[in-house]
Amino acid sequence: MDLQLSGKRAIVTGASRGIGKAIALALANEGVDVALVARSPDALNATAAELAESSGRRIVAVTGDTGDDRSVTALVERALNELGGIEILVNNAATPGGVGPAARIAEVASRTLLDDVNVKVAGYLRTAQALAPHLIESGWGRIINIGGLAARSSGHYVASVRNVAVSALTKNLADELGPLGITANAIHPGATRTEKTTPEQEQRVASSNSVRKLIDASDIAWLVAVLASPRSIAINGETIAAGGGVPKVINY
Repeated sequence: MDLQLSGKRAIVTGASRGIGKAIALALANEGVDVALVARSPDALNATAAELAESSGRRIVAVTGDTGDDRSVTALVERALNELGGIEILVNNAATPGGVGPAARIAEVASRTLLDDVNVKVAGYLRTAQALAPHLIESGWGRIINIGGLAARSSGHYVASVRNVAVSALTKNLADELGPLGITANAIHPGATRTEKTTPEQEQRVASSNSVRKLIDASDIAWLVAVLASPRSIAINGETIAAGGGVPKVINY
């Protein structure tokens, strides 16, 4: 299927490795020019060079911190200048797994919660705020926010709170911007295979989901590409679970 993405331009945050890197590659392979955003310039530059060579698309590295207002304003402006415009925003920057430990109420520090939410939730809001005027002016856009399946279970206070908040933020963006041609959706990955996954982790996680295999970062990336497509207009304000299925749970 032609996703009609050729010639589009995207920002992907948290893109130097893992799910963010896979997302950027999937978009580039569909003909999208991509601005990669992360805090570490060395890893970011290496990823940009790798993706540009493999995809043949324009890939630019933009160092930035989504936890800081001024940094977000600057990174969005640079991405716009480097690519000549942006139609797609993929928010993925976060502390992997959430700051921990936070399994019990006695272990949760308010500073820890606020720091994590500042990067993942407020950070997603910052990038959307900075880019929204440009999307509105062009009359078309896609915002995809990467959350996590901790939103649908207990066991880690910070991870649950931040990922539930991603869904709430996404729905607010969708309702406000939908009439202007801009959709917003969230994806909740579960445990996902990345460069850091060990064989022990793979076996343990694969036995816990419905498909009995560990979902790969490329599987999440393909779903992002579909949501970024002009063909995805029927989906707006939704949160899609992408962890291979939770046995015995019915969501409706």
